[in-house]
Amino acid sequence: MTDTTLVLTAHPGDFVWRAAGAIALAVSRGQRAVIGCMSFGERGESASLWRKGYNLEQVKATRREEAAHAAKVLGAEIRFFDANDYPLVETPELLQGLIDLYREVQPTVVLTHAPADPYNGDHPFAHHIALKARVLAQAPGVEGPGEVIGAPPVFCFEPHQPEQCGFVPDVLLDITDVWDRKREAMQILAAQKHLHTYYTDLGARRGLQAARNSGPNLGLPNDTKAEAFMRMYPQVTRELS
Repeated sequence: MTDTTLVLTAHPGDFVWRAAGAIALAVSRGQRAVIGCMSFGERGESASLWRKGYNLEQVKATRREEAAHAAKVLGAEIRFFDANDYPLVETPELLQGLIDLYREVQPTVVLTHAPADPYNGDHPFAHHIALKARVLAQAPGVEGPGEVIGAPPVFCFEPHQPEQCGFVPDVLLDITDVWDRKREAMQILAAQKHLHTYYTDLGARRGLQAARNSGPNLGLPNDTKAEAFMRMYPQVTRELS
């Protein structure tokens, strides 16, 4: 079976700004990447479109097109739940849809939001329902297609203002080899183009941190590009490295 990365995101931009490198890197290694996008960010993350006079359906269609295009650039599949945003709330349909996606995809790695974000309640909600669905997808007594899943590790990608979100990264992922692919995906998100410079700079800052922490085994150069993640569960290993 092919290793699969499952990315569960509240809005379309989230998987691009914060995890596009991880997605593209997995695909470059012959792995499968599947994105579960819970909403289109139509109310809370599409201000530029509303200012242009778009109505709700036009905003949703535009953000859907951007997300699908970005996913294609990264080589990933994408599933849309259209669960509405601001607020994004739990419904039986959304929860079951996520359980079904876990069962179908059988992920070896899960990426999602950090557990806290005082600036955007949709993000911690997405985190909690992603973990809830993961636990339920492991249970044989819970309805859903296919076989129950194992216990894939969960990595939280970096929130926009990490200091206020209590985000303390313990994984720095070298994405230098796919940095151009991430940049291309970011450029697609015209509805949020004000974030392009921020996340370009962040990739360089996290890359420098990765280089300084890479040790003798990796020895990464200072122009490394990286993304930061925080593990939710312990790493299981037979060797400390």
